[in-house]
Amino acid sequence: MYEPIRTKSVHRMADDTRNDIPHRSRGEELDIQLAGHLAALLAVTDELGETAAGELIARQVARLRGAPPARHAGLSGAPAEALHRKAHALAGRALVVAASRADTAAAILAAERMDAHAAALSGDPLVAAP
Repeated sequence: MYEPIRTKSVHRMADDTRNDIPHRSRGEELDIQLAGHLAALLAVTDELGETAAGELIARQVARLRGAPPARHAGLSGAPAEALHRKAHALAGRALVVAASRADTAAAILAAERMDAHAAALSGDPLVAAP
């Protein structure tokens, strides 16, 4: 009535404890993601010429990656308003991941950068904040 199964199952059994593939923890994955968002924010921050803020971001990236980040040398030629919008969005993404990871230092830095870029977009004098 039924045809027998002739191939080996591709599913693993619940009691199969083989660890053929190395796995990262959720925390490690979030650290990698947070470092990526902060590195992207660093590139835009460097392009905007905000060296003090860039140094703060670079320290966080170095802490997360265990090595200093490569600094962005190329310029995109985008207008400052577009760069501030991009930086605001990147800081928001970093804030979400930092909050998920419970990384207070990175969350505070990301929130400060969001505020600074929002102020720059609105023409507020708060732009001088680090």
